[in-house]
Amino acid sequence: MNGVAHSRPDLILTLKESQRLENAWRLNKARLLDHRQPGGYWQGELSTSALSTALAAAALSHAGSTKVDLALSGLEWLAQNQNTDGGWGDTTISHSNISTTALVLASFRITRREKEFANTVAKAQEWLRAKYGADFSLAKTVKERYGKDHTFSVPILATCAIADMVPWKEVPSLPFELGCLPQSWFRFLGLPVVSYALPALLAIGQCIHHHQASRVLPLRWLRDLCRGRANKVLAKIQPTNGGFLEATPLTAFVALTLSASGLGQTPVVLQCLDFLEKSARPDGGWAIDTNLATWVTSLSVNALASSGELDTLEDKSLLAEWILNQQYRTRHPYTGADPGGWSWTPLPGGVPDADDTPGALLALTHLGVPPGEWLDNGVKWLSGLQNRDQGMPTFCRGWGTLPFDRSGCDLTAHTLRAIAPWYLDEIYPVSSEVQRRLGPDMERLYDGGLYFLYNQQSPEGAWLPLWFGNQFAPEETNPVFGTTRVLAAFRDLGMTSDSRALAGVRYLEQAQNHDGGWGGAPGCPSSLEETGLALDVLCAFTTGPNVLHRGLLWLINAVENGQLENPTPIGFYFARLWYWERLYPVIFALGGLGRVRRSLKP
Repeated sequence: MNGVAHSRPDLILTLKESQRLENAWRLNKARLLDHRQPGGYWQGELSTSALSTALAAAALSHAGSTKVDLALSGLEWLAQNQNTDGGWGDTTISHSNISTTALVLASFRITRREKEFANTVAKAQEWLRAKYGADFSLAKTVKERYGKDHTFSVPILATCAIADMVPWKEVPSLPFELGCLPQSWFRFLGLPVVSYALPALLAIGQCIHHHQASRVLPLRWLRDLCRGRANKVLAKIQPTNGGFLEATPLTAFVALTLSASGLGQTPVVLQCLDFLEKSARPDGGWAIDTNLATWVTSLSVNALASSGELDTLEDKSLLAEWILNQQYRTRHPYTGADPGGWSWTPLPGGVPDADDTPGALLALTHLGVPPGEWLDNGVKWLSGLQNRDQGMPTFCRGWGTLPFDRSGCDLTAHTLRAIAPWYLDEIYPVSSEVQRRLGPDMERLYDGGLYFLYNQQSPEGAWLPLWFGNQFAPEETNPVFGTTRVLAAFRDLGMTSDSRALAGVRYLEQAQNHDGGWGGAPGCPSSLEETGLALDVLCAFTTGPNVLHRGLLWLINAVENGQLENPTPIGFYFARLWYWERLYPVIFALGGLGRVRRSLKP
């Protein structure tokens, strides 16, 4: 017998291919379990970031940290990891970009080490001239990159102004005085930065006012009066370890700009410096965030569930307890979020959001935790976050149209998947008591979520995600990722015959590369991440000839060739901020291989 069809007549594997699938899946699973921490959870590892390293070195130096060796080590790391074209991307395998390259050059100037690294600086300046012309405007180029969203453009330009690379008049002002108002008002104010960047608004806004005060005297006086209040708000929302959102860039921006405003020895800055000093890596650099432990733990549990092998996992109760302990049980001081959500990390700088919360709810459901307060509070938290357009934003409801506060297809789909096991009694054995308590909230999320997704599908059948970009795709978006996340929701909702879902399947079929894998969009280099996600969802649908077979063989080959150790840069495409996570290829490949393996069992 040369082939085995099992329960999928559209996927015929030879006996050798079946064995290769089994071996690849076991190797993948073992790799994931090897990364498990003693407490039963996963922690992962984020890439060292040139952007983060440049900002940390600049902040430590300007604000007067006693650990000057850390700043120098950061500059040495930057010099050693300069791209061959002379610029820097956010990771060592990212394309050079204007933002990171400008910040690195600013760091060399702020630390007064330009002469010591003259060759490195000269190569970077040559890249800028070759890319943008000899007389290009740095301020104009950065502004064009980010458009009306000042969340990243203004901090970058302020840093360059501190380094005397652009005049202060080119840095748009930020209305930091509005950040002193009650948080419940923010969504009505039309702020030019997103909700997560409140510390940047308060600190950088003050710095701009300090160097380039408004010519309108009443506004100038108002801002002078508000500086004290702004610093009190910063102190109130600063985490106990000093790191805003556990993020090096945001924390460094706050420390650097407050220092440049004459406030370098304030408690807020000193705590920021303490965070930066403690989060320096042995290689000399810094990551964009401390860790994504809660997020990768939820993803790991859900990937194991895709294989139908979660019951073989040791210490399931310990793992479930760890996830339960990460749920917020008090109002969050940073965003004002009600109790009930989950963050990406268990560390003090985390903030509950609408991607980690559905991920945790799904993981606890898969782990068989009986419904209780964790479910009630989580579902109600998501219901309270839902935007007017019926989609799910990241952190805060209704701040506006800026990216972080815009509804996202990936977030909305994830929320639908989280409520499906507790809402759809025709598919899942739903508790009537759960329905009684949460019925109205789940109904609102279900009806509104589908309405939002129906209206966001592109003419090609794809959906764009909010959180995952691809550096090779047009506009650095990732329609393959977004489409897989939405199709996973249609699968879990039992809607595999829906016309919109089928259009999404057709898009993925057309996006498959000639080598059998998937990248972020048609023609993008194939990756374990996108290929694993595509296989995970396509197993639930009828596909064209050889689609699954070609994709499966590409993924098996990649695992056999050691590519589990080669993460692909992904990022917040709207913000042009990139990173990789060591566990992403392991988790997403396991989900794809496990789902195929499970579908082939008689």
